[in-house]
Amino acid sequence: MGKNLKEAMKMLEDNQRRTEEENGKKFMSEDIPGPLPGSGQDMVSILQLVQNLMHGDEDEEPQSARIQNIGEQGHMALLGHSLGAYISTLDKEKLRKLTTRILSDTTLWLCRIFRYENGCAYFHEEEREGLAKICRLAIHSQYEDFVVDGFNVLYNKKPVIYLSAAARPGLGQYLCNQLGLPFPCLCRVPCNTMFGSQHQMDVAFLEKLIKDDIERGKMPLLLVANAGTAAVGHTDKVGRLKELCEQYGIWLHVEGVNLATLALGYVSSSVLAATKCDSMTLTPGPWLGLPAAPTVTLYKHDDPALTLVAGLTSNKPADKLRALPLWLSLQYLGLDGIVERIKHACQLSQRLQEGLKKVDHIKILVEDELSSPVVVFRFFQELPGSDPVSTAAPAPNMAPPTAGREGHSCDALNRWLGEQLKQLVPVSGLTVMDLEVEGMCMRFSPLMTAAVLGTRGEDVDQLVTCIQSKLPVLTCTLQLREEFKQEVEGTAGLLYVDDPNWPGIGAVRYEHANDDKNSLKSDPEGEKIHAGLLKKLNELESDLTFKMGPEYKSMKSCVYVGMASDDIDVSELVETIAVTAREIEENSRLLENMTEVVRKGIQEAQVQLQKANEERLLEEGVLRQIPVVGSVLNWFSPVQASQKGRTFNLTAGSLESTEHTYVYKVQGTGVTPPPTPSGVRSKQRLPGQKPFKRSVRGSDAVSETSSVSHIEDLEKVEHLSAGLEQSTREAGSPESPPGTPAAPASQPEALQNGAQHPKDDHLQVEEPENLR
Repeated sequence: MGKNLKEAMKMLEDNQRRTEEENGKKFMSEDIPGPLPGSGQDMVSILQLVQNLMHGDEDEEPQSARIQNIGEQGHMALLGHSLGAYISTLDKEKLRKLTTRILSDTTLWLCRIFRYENGCAYFHEEEREGLAKICRLAIHSQYEDFVVDGFNVLYNKKPVIYLSAAARPGLGQYLCNQLGLPFPCLCRVPCNTMFGSQHQMDVAFLEKLIKDDIERGKMPLLLVANAGTAAVGHTDKVGRLKELCEQYGIWLHVEGVNLATLALGYVSSSVLAATKCDSMTLTPGPWLGLPAAPTVTLYKHDDPALTLVAGLTSNKPADKLRALPLWLSLQYLGLDGIVERIKHACQLSQRLQEGLKKVDHIKILVEDELSSPVVVFRFFQELPGSDPVSTAAPAPNMAPPTAGREGHSCDALNRWLGEQLKQLVPVSGLTVMDLEVEGMCMRFSPLMTAAVLGTRGEDVDQLVTCIQSKLPVLTCTLQLREEFKQEVEGTAGLLYVDDPNWPGIGAVRYEHANDDKNSLKSDPEGEKIHAGLLKKLNELESDLTFKMGPEYKSMKSCVYVGMASDDIDVSELVETIAVTAREIEENSRLLENMTEVVRKGIQEAQVQLQKANEERLLEEGVLRQIPVVGSVLNWFSPVQASQKGRTFNLTAGSLESTEHTYVYKVQGTGVTPPPTPSGVRSKQRLPGQKPFKRSVRGSDAVSETSSVSHIEDLEKVEHLSAGLEQSTREAGSPESPPGTPAAPASQPEALQNGAQHPKDDHLQVEEPENLR
């Protein structure tokens, strides 16, 4: 069985799919519908069909992720599912003995590994199912007549389940649906606000809630504590919560990723206190890299009858066989292998935390949790007047709108940074999440991903390097946002769009003549202008990225400017956007006006031609219009009539006669149109310099392919310009003799202009171009 499973897994994981010639025929997803074939298929063909269904068409989705890399311990877990089906065919007595041995061994091993003495185990597929069974056990323990009277007992004294505000989403609703309890039976306990972590349960407030519920005649039933919250991995004060539960007779259940550290030699006191709780939920599958491994709920209870009624124990062998994958995997790994995998994940977290402490503008939100295997961090920019060690909270001397805008900007940048890191280092298992107080953050939880993805220490170092490489772009973009906003607001015809979800410099919309500012509906004319503007901007081949999309909270189109570096000239960028959009609008209007002028010209030409035809009839007379008589009359007395037509001059917008064309056999040239003035201010750039780059000498604006002669020419021009300026000052000084000659006429005109106007920056910039 193990050999067949290994061969099947090798076929399913094989990247090379057999061709049609080798296969005889290719099984695709569209071949599935239809009647079942009469002759059975062999195992190879069936597995090939499963592989096609798993991976789909790789030509359409070249970047789709294939099946995860499953190690030998993963194969053991998968073998457990197949072996469980085979074992179920044994006779009842052998099956009972074997399943009892598997269940008892697995329970004993897990309790010893995670320091939970004298505990029982419940194995389940759904991660929240164990907590629902524990709630049933707590109800049966607190309400002795619940088996007889049912929910009538609960109506007289309503149970209360306490959940932390930092609990995983949907947990309370799931429990109420499974237990048939109304939502008022849930009590949400807030986290600390003044002292301690803002992701830990407020113990003092919890005690107040318990006292209030007892006074109202309710029954405090169960408390769910966190040993590593789902968001940031913080641990509640489990020891203090245990004392409070013992005082008021409440069942204490603990869950969280930090429970995995119980297998290590050093455990924090808050996590170690979880070994004294009434029950806990473990997820060894992600911790150890075991696919399809069951979740385990360890609990302590002395009454087997109540555990059987609650569904925590079962007499069915199939339920006991759920522990078989873990039974095989734990034996394969051994105690040293289990501890090594958990220890490796914790070391990865510590390595990332130490690396991030050396990086500027990165705030680690779990610095007080040194033993937590979860690292949560975010990018932040120190605001003017704020504390250098401040967190993501806004500075106290800032106005609330400004602080909110800065917070939204950082959230968008953190979202962009998280997506970039996920693409650059996919084996890190990094996730992006939105916290209520801190905002958008990135979470690194190797306990849940390292064993599956194979994360190593080198991958963590690469992650830190990628963060450092992205920081200059983030800081510069955040600094240029305010400058971009001021430039847009100071430019006529442009409207700044404040979109908190855009991570770039900002968004801008061009207001054309027919734009309704108060309307939020789509504007077809504006969409046409912005589409042309986007095309023109992308043709400039700059380092910036431009996108077009609907305006924030509106249907109007606008142009989004992407991330930027520190050498971006914002004023030139905004001016280019304004001038280009204005030219597109003017060209569109010119085309519309020209269409109208041509239409009117055609109508006027038809009228004039009809009038000329009538005049010709009057001039020739009626007799010439009769067919036979007119031919004889024209033969004796021909009519010298010139061909007359009309031509439309697009430049002048007027009709002209074609008589000149037929007489001289040459078409008139008409009036030469005046040159179209360009609104773009021509800016001289160095060779290899891209658009919107600052002209700073010695910077990276000059490309590597530019020759040294350009630099030498610039130095000669500057030296020559300085000499001319000095001679001009000597000629204009009162101490110079009256016969001092001016600048020689043989010098280039550009240099003479530079000598006469030494303070004109634009002429000085053009001097190198004229010399070349």
